[in-house]
Amino acid sequence: MTIESGRRSVAARLAALRGWRRALVAFVLGAVLTLAMPPLFAVPAAFVAITGLLWLIDGAEDSRHPIRTGFVIAWWFGWGHFITGIYWIANALLVDAEQFGWLIPFAVGGLSAYFAIYPALAGAAYAAARGSRITRILVFAAAWTIAEFLRGTLLTGFSWNPLASVWTFGPIAMQGAAWLGAYGLGLTSALLFAAPAAFGRYAERPKRAAAWLAIVGAAPVVLGALRLVGAPAPEARVVPDVRLALVQANIPQQMKWQPEQRIEIVNTYLQLTASAASAGATHIVWPETAVPVAIGESQELRGAIAQILQSTGAKALVSGTVRFSPQGAPRQQIWNSVDAIDADGKIVDTYDKFHLVPFGEYVPLRGILPVEKITAGSVDFSAGPGPKTIRVPGLPPVGPLVCYEAIFPGDVVERGARPGLMLNVTNDAWFGDSSGPRQHFAAARLRAVEEGLPLVRAAGTGISAIVDPYGRVLARLDLNHRGVLTGPLPEALPPTLFARTGNVIALCLAVLLGIAGVWLGRRRKPGESP
Repeated sequence: MTIESGRRSVAARLAALRGWRRALVAFVLGAVLTLAMPPLFAVPAAFVAITGLLWLIDGAEDSRHPIRTGFVIAWWFGWGHFITGIYWIANALLVDAEQFGWLIPFAVGGLSAYFAIYPALAGAAYAAARGSRITRILVFAAAWTIAEFLRGTLLTGFSWNPLASVWTFGPIAMQGAAWLGAYGLGLTSALLFAAPAAFGRYAERPKRAAAWLAIVGAAPVVLGALRLVGAPAPEARVVPDVRLALVQANIPQQMKWQPEQRIEIVNTYLQLTASAASAGATHIVWPETAVPVAIGESQELRGAIAQILQSTGAKALVSGTVRFSPQGAPRQQIWNSVDAIDADGKIVDTYDKFHLVPFGEYVPLRGILPVEKITAGSVDFSAGPGPKTIRVPGLPPVGPLVCYEAIFPGDVVERGARPGLMLNVTNDAWFGDSSGPRQHFAAARLRAVEEGLPLVRAAGTGISAIVDPYGRVLARLDLNHRGVLTGPLPEALPPTLFARTGNVIALCLAVLLGIAGVWLGRRRKPGESP
């Protein structure tokens, strides 16, 4: 048996599966795709998963309703992928297991079932497409990309683990995001990982088809390597007179809001801050809701911060915090915010998080659903107006991102007021020592490449890091370590193509690719083998 006939044999066997066996294999293939994502980065698994999915859907043409069957197969694939990819949500519910533990099957299984609808749409598009194998793959890649964009947009969006995430194992492979963004890089990745599907029982000229798909799919990686070759060394372009200190106190989430722990937590941050400022740090960064105190309402805490800054010559401290509506306001509101504090202890600028976490920071359909949000307090958080550039003494303009706001391509900086750095404060203590914090960090690195901006990331328990505009990590403090990460601030690059256009190029390419696939499929002559 030749290699080619062997591949066709595997394709035919997958296409011949029916019933629960087909659903089970689809589920397993979805889980296999997760192996290619952070933190494992087993990229060859993506070829197995995507190609196997398409070969499974090939069997749908023998059913009475091929499009519906293709949808169902890809839904099982998506369910397997998301259950294994976002299992770490359960850790957040186990922080208060007595109250929220019962929600785990609904949160992990239910959310995964919803997210699976998006790859299912791509599966239905592949089943509906006509023509040669390569034209159907074009339609599939286009539909997959548009579906990923919709997943990151509809119902507040959840752009977690897009296909482009498989390339975040190193800076070379990520560079294509500077032109195409995560969705565009996912488009070319879908073509690449589907290339082996050109070998199958219905393939025409499979070697040529696979070669073209591989060339197009790999092009951003090759061009990205060339981009990085011409880049200066990370330490060659840094902002003068800036020395960052990112405080990672490693406070367990279960302890954070216990009243008896409040003083100890505040003192821990102040002690780490004093030691960093004394060692020459000019700017201190605390993570999301670092201390169980609203900094804006604690003159005592701001005074302690000012004393440290003044005594050491440090210029400012930036911290994640909660912010409350003033007394006498028409209704009580709370925001998940970032405060910039100068050496006089004054709050010189503030940012309010606008991408809130459903059920984490607010309850959708409150009054109907019998659940409470998992964060402390009974009042839902309010959303800020959107991306904002804030001013911090001694720093270039700052684009704050609170927690998972860093996962949304094209929606992380204020357009028209481009910052000189992105500052991501987060609290990944909710997710324990799981793949969640590692996937989160990978997403944030992609934003740095897309926007051509350095990323400063302060996390309560890790991963804290300083990342340059090429996605290269200059300094890093891993999970479950207490300490202070210090380093220079890399300079920003001129706006990338993606920074100027956003997701428009990726979506236009996907639409054009889909139209091309449909048009080429319809050109097939009657009686011609598909």
